[in-house]
Amino acid sequence: MSAITTDISIPRHVAIVMDGNGRWARSQGLEKIAGHRAGAQAARELIPHARALGIEVLTLYTFSKENWGREDTEVQGLLSLIATELENSEQHLQELGVRFRVIGALDDFPPDMARGIRELEEKSQDRQGMTVVFALSYGARQDMTKAMKAIAEKAASGTISATEIDETMLKDHLSTAGLPEPELLIRTSGELRLSNFLLWELAYAELYFTTCLWPDFTPQHFDAAIESFTQRQRCFGKSRNV
Repeated sequence: MSAITTDISIPRHVAIVMDGNGRWARSQGLEKIAGHRAGAQAARELIPHARALGIEVLTLYTFSKENWGREDTEVQGLLSLIATELENSEQHLQELGVRFRVIGALDDFPPDMARGIRELEEKSQDRQGMTVVFALSYGARQDMTKAMKAIAEKAASGTISATEIDETMLKDHLSTAGLPEPELLIRTSGELRLSNFLLWELAYAELYFTTCLWPDFTPQHFDAAIESFTQRQRCFGKSRNV
C-alpha cells in the first residue's frame, strides 16, 4: 500500500526510463538477459501499484531506436523477452482493466511480432482502467521527424496552409496523440539524461533521478518519486509563489 500522505494531486501521467538492467546483471554475475528479465518483473509489479494510486497513464521506455545497435545476441534476447512478456501479461492487464498502447516504429519488428502487438493493443481499447504505454523501437527525434513529414505532405497537397501549422497540430501528429503530457519523468540507475525519450512531451515535466537500478526498483521507490513530485511547485514559466 502507498506510503504517500500528502493530499496534493498526484501526476496523471508518469513516464519511466527503466535503466540499469545490464549493470544489475553484472553485479549478480549473470548474463545481461537475466537483468532484462528481472527488469520485466519490476515492471509487472509496478503496474497494479500505479493503478491503485490513481495514475492514469504509465509510459515505459521499453526498447529504443538506438537499442537496435546493441550486440545481436542481446537484441534477439530482448525481442524474445518482449514478445513473451506481452503475451503473458495480457490476462493480468485484462483483469486490471488496463488499456495497452504502443508508441514507436512497430514496422521495425519482425512482422509476426508486430502483428501480435497490434492485436494486443486493439483488444484492450475498450478497457476503462489505467493506460500502460510501451515505447517500442521509439525515438523522440524520429517521432517528431515523422510528424513533421506528415504535416509537410498535407501542406504540399493543399490540405492545410502553412499558417495553420502550430504546436497543437504537431502534437496531434506525434505517436502520443490523445495522451496527457507526462507530468513526471523517473529515470533509474543514476544516469541524468533523457536519451531521446519524449522530448516534446516532457517540456514541462518534473524530473526525478534515482541511483536505484531498475530491477531493484520497487513500488516503495515509486512512492518516493510521487512524494517528491507532490512537494514541487510547478509554475510553467510563470511567477513562482513564495
